[in-house]
Amino acid sequence: MADARLRTWLCVILSIQILLKSEAINVSITYVQNAVAKGAVCLDGSPPAYHFDKGVGAGANNWLIFVEGGGWCNNVTTCLARRDTRVGSSKQMVKELSFSGILSNKQKFNPDFYNWNKIKVRYCDGASFTGDVEAVNPATNLHFRGARAFVAIVEDLMSKGMSNAQNAILSGCSAGGLAAILNCDRFRALMPARTKVKCLADAGYFINAKDVSGASHIENFYSEVVATHGSAKNLPTSCTSKMKPGLCFFPQNVVPQIQTPLFIINAAYDAWQIKYILAPGVADPNGTWNSCKLDIKKCSPNQLKIMQDFRLEFLRALSAVGTSPSRGMFIDSCYTHCQAGTQETWLWNDSPVVAKTSIAKAVGDWYYERITSQKIDCAYPCNPTCHNGMFD
Repeated sequence: MADARLRTWLCVILSIQILLKSEAINVSITYVQNAVAKGAVCLDGSPPAYHFDKGVGAGANNWLIFVEGGGWCNNVTTCLARRDTRVGSSKQMVKELSFSGILSNKQKFNPDFYNWNKIKVRYCDGASFTGDVEAVNPATNLHFRGARAFVAIVEDLMSKGMSNAQNAILSGCSAGGLAAILNCDRFRALMPARTKVKCLADAGYFINAKDVSGASHIENFYSEVVATHGSAKNLPTSCTSKMKPGLCFFPQNVVPQIQTPLFIINAAYDAWQIKYILAPGVADPNGTWNSCKLDIKKCSPNQLKIMQDFRLEFLRALSAVGTSPSRGMFIDSCYTHCQAGTQETWLWNDSPVVAKTSIAKAVGDWYYERITSQKIDCAYPCNPTCHNGMFD
């Protein structure tokens, strides 16, 4: 009987996956070839790239840019490790990507943005598109030029119609979500003054918290990222004039001064932050957190208490966003990472809701100013609509 039920559930899951795949669209890659002459390149010196699904009808002059994630590299060794991979070289990127969620072109699954021009920017610089170091060591051939690459991509899109944009959103997931925050006002400045511009960060609100050993692991790591990539000159001066540049890689220290409207999508128990900020391997040499990090249901009562405290610290850091109607948020109590680019979590029959509102509706309400949209969930495990991940 149990085996029969398991087979039935597996069939249901497989059917849903097939249906979701059939609803997604495949979009070809575009290389920004003229960027190479400007030195606006990936870690290995290859041109930056993106995938572009052209808008239609009433959305033809609306543009949504979504920057993919992929972590960061904090020194020559870690940057070399990714230089010849898809997060360091456009030569290693797949030629087609599947668009769904906020990038879907189906009205049913993406009612507010389905007919917009939609661009997925490939992430290949290792510093959330903030770095700019002129010198290139021939021994490593590492190019720290993310800030230049970002501008080159925007300029390329401007030549393809974005200069006529009525509406535009800079968004992204994870390290790409952080890129959307750190480059938000820069993007606004590059766009025509008449364009309505807003920014959206999905799982990009990384907080400056101590790990379970009491060490400032993520603060030291971000300081090394900023130093390696020469990011300081491209971080908001409103922050760097007051504190060390490495601290200005944290959204909580930057968002109070951002002038452009901003929306934050984040899990209060963000799986990446639990794994790498709260309980990184260096702070847990015996691996006592391993099972918990893989599956929140396997956390001990003490680990759950620590995670509940982390949620409270996250919410305190989130207070920097403020309560202006131009600032929106959707903070669910799920154990996951990145939700806007996946159909199941963006808008589906059983997608996560907070206050009876899906992520897609919350974002649409905020962008079109239908209602003020700041939604914060109750503590885990209160939300039965969560899609809690199980991670490798």
